[in-house]
Order: sequence, then structure tokens, then C-alpha cells
Amino acid sequence: MVDAEQPGPVEPGHVRPEGPRNTDLKARAISAVVMVAIAAICLWIGGLLLDALIVLVAGAAYWEWQRIVRRMAAESGFSGAKSLVWMLAGAGYMGAAAFLMVTMPAMLVVFAILVTAFVDTFAYFSGRTIGGPKIAPSISPSKTWAGLAGGVLGATLALLLFMFTSHIWAVGMSDMIGGGTAHDTYFVVFGGPEGIASALAAGAVLAVLAQAGDFFESWMKRRAKVKDSSTLIPGHGGVFDRIDGMLPVAILIGALAQVAA
Repeated sequence: MVDAEQPGPVEPGHVRPEGPRNTDLKARAISAVVMVAIAAICLWIGGLLLDALIVLVAGAAYWEWQRIVRRMAAESGFSGAKSLVWMLAGAGYMGAAAFLMVTMPAMLVVFAILVTAFVDTFAYFSGRTIGGPKIAPSISPSKTWAGLAGGVLGATLALLLFMFTSHIWAVGMSDMIGGGTAHDTYFVVFGGPEGIASALAAGAVLAVLAQAGDFFESWMKRRAKVKDSSTLIPGHGGVFDRIDGMLPVAILIGALAQVAA
């Protein structure tokens, strides 16, 4: 159902704003600091606190999902059955991501967050710097192929950084330095040129997944004619807006962890 405070009919192709978008840089900065601090504390302590945060975030994102679906139904004239399918799909999507993140080691949760952050950051700056052709302007006008290439580079660097820090964690910095030359470390940690190539391929998959999650939410919001999934986070929109790219990444990483176990 469309909220009563929303304006009247919207012209085809236009997006109805979620409300006054908070562009206050101070509010954005404060919100970002609070989010990072909460995530860092929960990741550091781990255990039930981290699990509770994951479930809470997934629950908030699903609340926003069903809210978007209701708008989509109002705009597109969905049947009740179709709306129910969307609701169940959202529960499965959020539920799968939350379950896999709760069951995977905390280190992999950090990796999923790291990959998504690197993809978003590198895609943003390479897209803004290089520009060029858009991937799907009707869905997300700001996304370019150059941005995707930057996202692949970001995901690859995140993976290499994760491999390096995991190796340090496993053997200790002193043992790693004392165990051989930098050339030896390169082959032990990264597997030489073949390992770097594999990391690049994995980075491409992770970057495409992160961008696909972003595109999917953008497509939903365009169909619902809203700009943000909600206004829960001052200056940043909603929770779903912040984790849309991480959801498919977390599902893939969690699924691979389950298989490996």
C-alpha cells in the first residue's frame, strides 16, 4: 500500500522520492561512524553478539524488502499471489544470507564485508574517473563498464589481502619473514602467477555478484518508484541499500564454506 504522505500519480519512467533525501554530510558521517563502530565491536567479540547483529540486519532488510514489494504491487497492480511469491522469495534471500553468515567463521564474514566494500569503492572511483558506456542506464544510470572493471580489481585486491593476512594469522609474521625471501612468500601465500590469475578470476565473479545485487535492488526500487529502501539510516537510506551487494557475495562465500566443511 502506498503511504498516505506520498504525492499523487507519478509520470511513467519517473521515480517517486522516498521523502526528503538527507544530504547532510554531518548526518552521513555520524551514521557511517556508528555503523562501522557497531560492526567492528560485534566482529571483534564474535559469538552470539555477531550472530544477533547479522539476524537484526537481515530482519531490517527484509522489512524494507516487503515494503518495496507493497509499493511495487501498488504501482504495477500485482495480484495477491504474486505479492506472496515476492514476499517468500525475499524471506528466502535474506534468510539464506543470514543463515550462511551465522554459520560461517567470523573471518569469512569479515571477508564478505571487505570484498563488498572494495568493489563498491573501486567501482565508484573508476566509474567517476573513466566514465564511458553505461551497463544498464534504465536500471542504474550511474553504473558503467569502467566501474565494473574497477570493481573486479577491488575484489581481487580484497582477496589477495585476505590471503596475505590469513597467512600471517596462521604462521605469524616472524615465522613468515624468517621462513624465506619475499619471492618465496609470494609463491607460498599467493601461489605465484597462477594463483594471481585465479584470484583475478575469483575477483571477477565476486564483483559481478556484488554489482548484480546492487542492480537487482535498483530494479526493484524503480518498479516501486522509490529512491531508498527506507529512511532508517540518516543520510544513507535504508539497510537494504547498504547490504544489497553483500547479500549474493555472502551467499556464495557461505555456500562454498559449507561445501568445504
